[in-house]
Amino acid sequence: MDDQNESLLQPYLGKEVVLDLESMYVCVGTLLAADHRYLILEKADLHDLRDTSTTRERYILDSKVHGIRANRERVLINRRQVVGLSLLDDVIA
Repeated sequence: MDDQNESLLQPYLGKEVVLDLESMYVCVGTLLAADHRYLILEKADLHDLRDTSTTRERYILDSKVHGIRANRERVLINRRQVVGLSLLDDVIA
């Protein structure tokens, strides 16, 4: 990871984050590390929105209110698939 990307992600490391993905997936978990190809989350919930009638926004809000329902100890997300990254604490109710 180059210095510019590292400094941009620094405030997110070790914090609970939301990754909005291009696909019908959303991932919520603790950002452990990142490199030029992957964002690495631990205690993560990788959720397929096709499996539920809940909207992306409602699912993320529920994760903030009720806590992350982790289904992965660790997950690597390809950075090219990410369209948004935010702190879970920054989700507005």
